[in-house]
Amino acid sequence: MRKGSFYGIILIVTLLWTVISFGQNQKISGVIIDSGTDKPIDNVNVLNLSRVIGTISNEKGEFEIFAQTNDTLYFSFLGYKPIKVRVTNDWLRFQGTKIALTQTAFALEEVSVTSSRLTGYLEIDAKYLKAEPSYRYSISGLPKGYEVGSAAPNAMNRIIGSIFNPADLLYNFFGRKGKQFRKLKQMKESDEIRNLLQNKFDRETLAALLQLEKVDIDEILTRCNYSKEFIQTANDLQILDAMSSCYEEYKVLKRDN
Repeated sequence: MRKGSFYGIILIVTLLWTVISFGQNQKISGVIIDSGTDKPIDNVNVLNLSRVIGTISNEKGEFEIFAQTNDTLYFSFLGYKPIKVRVTNDWLRFQGTKIALTQTAFALEEVSVTSSRLTGYLEIDAKYLKAEPSYRYSISGLPKGYEVGSAAPNAMNRIIGSIFNPADLLYNFFGRKGKQFRKLKQMKESDEIRNLLQNKFDRETLAALLQLEKVDIDEILTRCNYSKEFIQTANDLQILDAMSSCYEEYKVLKRDN
């Protein structure tokens, strides 16, 4: 065999091995720092949106997570603007990539107070207060039930209606974006994701994982007849379980029809 041919074979084998290695899931590392001070940030949530797995950074800002080329990593931490970063071949080869997060300012939401025409006399004021029946919705795995909207008994009808009416909002989300919502099962089965979501209330991580806007999450829960109180006060884990329950009902009804 000629010497040139031998080196050519070695080169081809090396290139093939490189391509195969980059196509496989492997552990990558990085360091998360403050963009203003260059100091490391610990306890930053790191999610691989493509694989639905997560981790957090240590006290040195370091993290490790399984990924492959073109996976999208999502970094979020209270007081900092969340960012998405695409995994590149260079990152897989050289590791230790620095990820800089930028601090954000917090603004209090405006609260509007409306008059209820109360007089201070119970017998009179009771006539102005609208009484509505209260319904409870039990979510599997959670010790507490949650109040849902006054139309809760018709929740199933709303889901059935979306199946037969393709223009319905639930159909547009569940039917046309099934790929995103199939992640719900993975998210529910991941201890890392569940532990992360139970301490979050901002819907940022949920929206990133499901590739939705936060307003879409509120709209879906409203259409599934969860109360405004639940939507506003539940943590992200409870929101995940509520959306999952609604989606599972939709899948069963769609299959039967």
